[in-house]
Amino acid sequence: MDSTDNYLDSTKKLFRYYKSLGDAVISRVDEQGLHWQYNDDSNSIAVIIKHIAGNSLSRWTDFLNSDGEKQWRDRDEEFEDTAMNKQQILDLWERGWQCLFDAIDPLVGTDLGRIVYIRNEGHTVLEAINRQLAHLPYHVGQMVFAAKMISDTEWQSLTIPKGKSNAYNKDKFSADKKPGFFTDGIKK
Repeated sequence: MDSTDNYLDSTKKLFRYYKSLGDAVISRVDEQGLHWQYNDDSNSIAVIIKHIAGNSLSRWTDFLNSDGEKQWRDRDEEFEDTAMNKQQILDLWERGWQCLFDAIDPLVGTDLGRIVYIRNEGHTVLEAINRQLAHLPYHVGQMVFAAKMISDTEWQSLTIPKGKSNAYNKDKFSADKKPGFFTDGIKK
């Protein structure tokens, strides 16, 4: 596998990993919890999902041919908590991610140098992917943190739990070295 194919494969796995973390948050939080916010200046999980979906739909719809900031996008509205039920929130979440996957899954290495625009600023496809790969995990982390606050002491870690690093490392180092990606074998 050459480096561009490796980059694309790695990127796709990372996006799917961060989606799976968000999926776990959504499955663990009830409808009321999705709309909970710490204070008036913070965002609920529902609002974060609206923003992630709005951003992804804008960036990845026809992304090789049109600007990533679509005229139909209302970014400010994404940050208003509307009366969406849990299924509507989940549907929006899935639609945003599907748009991203539909755009990046067919990419090949030679696409990475192509120029795309976001708010009239040129990016290589590689830069646009990296931009999204920084943006989405930032917001997924906010979702996880909000869910932890909502769940209080009932939260079960989505990664290596506190105090379990030594056991996790012992397991990893007891196996033979092999090529792989850190998300390979993660139970979803």
